[in-house]
Amino acid sequence: MTDAPSYEEAREELVEVVRTLEAGGTTLEESLALWERGEALAKVCQEWLDGARKRLDEATGADRDG
Repeated sequence: MTDAPSYEEAREELVEVVRTLEAGGTTLEESLALWERGEALAKVCQEWLDGARKRLDEATGADRDG
């Protein structure tokens, strides 16, 4: 994820995308583009969370073994 934003950056942008969509006033094309961007950002956030969970699981398992 070298070019991917940090979790915080992705989450912040996702919040803005949702706010914009909820506010309305965008064209269908703009709304679709925002939706697609939101989906991509949600995926980035999930990847970060999955990675964090894996690290926690590994650390917890290592503590039990060590």
